[in-house]
Amino acid sequence: MTETYLFSIHVETAYLADQSSVEDERYVFSYTVTITNAGSVAAQLISRHWLITDADNQVNEVKGLGVIGEQPLLEPNEHFTYTSGTALNTAVGKMHGRYHIVAIDGTVFEAEIPSFTLAAPRVLH
Repeated sequence: MTETYLFSIHVETAYLADQSSVEDERYVFSYTVTITNAGSVAAQLISRHWLITDADNQVNEVKGLGVIGEQPLLEPNEHFTYTSGTALNTAVGKMHGRYHIVAIDGTVFEAEIPSFTLAAPRVLH
C-alpha cells in the first residue's frame, strides 16, 4: 500500500577541485538531488532547510523558498532533479535537512533529507 504523503530523496555529491583551494582552506562540493513523489497525491515543494557541518563541527544553517529558484509540483511517481553546491573550510563535512511540502489537498508534511558526506578525494579511507 502506498503512503499518501511521501517524498523520497536521493543525493549524489562531487568534489569541485577547480573551485577549491587547499591553501585557502576552501573545499567546494556540488550535490545533485533527485526528489521523487512516492506518495499517492500531487504535492509541491515549498521550502528547504539544510544543516551543513564541517569537520570542525561548524554548522551553517540554510533556509529558503524552493530549490534553485523553483517550487516544483510533483505528481505521484514524478521526480525533480537539481544540482547545487556548498563550500566548506575543511576537506570533509556532512549535510542533512528537510523539505517543507504541501499536497494539493492542503496537507502539509516534511520530507527528511538523509545525512550524506562531503569529502575531498583521498581524505576518507
